Amino acid sequence: MHTDEPVPTWFAEALARRPGTDQVTVDGCEVAYRAWGPAGAPVTVLVHGGAAHGGWWDHVAPHLAADRRVVALDLSGHGDSGWRDAYSLDTWAREVVAVAEAEGDAEPVVLGHSMGGFVALTAATQPGCGLRGAAAVDSPVRVLPDSVRARAREAASTPRSKRYPDRESILSRFRTLPDDDRDLPYVTRHVAEGSVRRVDDGWTWKFDQRIFGSSAMSPDMLGKAECPVALVRAERGMATPAIVADTAERLGGRVPVTTVLDSGHHVMLDQPVALVAVLQTLTQMWSTHE
Repeated sequence: MHTDEPVPTWFAEALARRPGTDQVTVDGCEVAYRAWGPAGAPVTVLVHGGAAHGGWWDHVAPHLAADRRVVALDLSGHGDSGWRDAYSLDTWAREVVAVAEAEGDAEPVVLGHSMGGFVALTAATQPGCGLRGAAAVDSPVRVLPDSVRARAREAASTPRSKRYPDRESILSRFRTLPDDDRDLPYVTRHVAEGSVRRVDDGWTWKFDQRIFGSSAMSPDMLGKAECPVALVRAERGMATPAIVADTAERLGGRVPVTTVLDSGHHVMLDQPVALVAVLQTLTQMWSTHE
């Protein structure tokens, strides 16, 4: 995976703002996270999707951190965090809250993409959740077809990922699901490089395949939101207008919906500037109540 395409200034400046790193222990598992912005400021937590990691937000988070502490965690089973015997949206939601509390804010704003949106909505629908606000970015809350659930169960039964002989070999195999040929190559390269690790017998991916058994959210798992919520859909993404309308109704009905035009499911890879604008607006809107 090579790209000689010049990167824009906003991207280069974002990556130049290297985050601090830390970790917390949640239910016996180490959860790693990175952080930008002033310590002690109100917290925004960014939650990645399934099989991803906190580095997917490296080019987004600095643009949200002018006056906030912005943290991007690696959910358990992902990135540099520990692995569990079993995973659930409830457990991941506890990890999100624990990271915010470690940074001194028990009432964060939580913004999640795809599966991370399911985690954000899970946290937002807990009684007495205390969040200032939560948003799900192209998170398709739906009943999965039997064939998809069968593939997820099969993947979850084989935690050992395939090995590759060298770093470039594995990077050349990096793909998003669904795949999208409009992703910006310099962004994709960055997230891919943070997705691999060296092991004794080669290189492998930084996620536990067992997460796929717990990474979906069906409509019956939703309840009324206990805090302000918003939904963001990608125009070419997985959260269709019908799915989003049903999700909004189940959350209580008064839910703003924003569509990022000409974007596929992985909005931070093909329309990151538009995504930054949407997340800035939501964060600032909810921050007026602090």
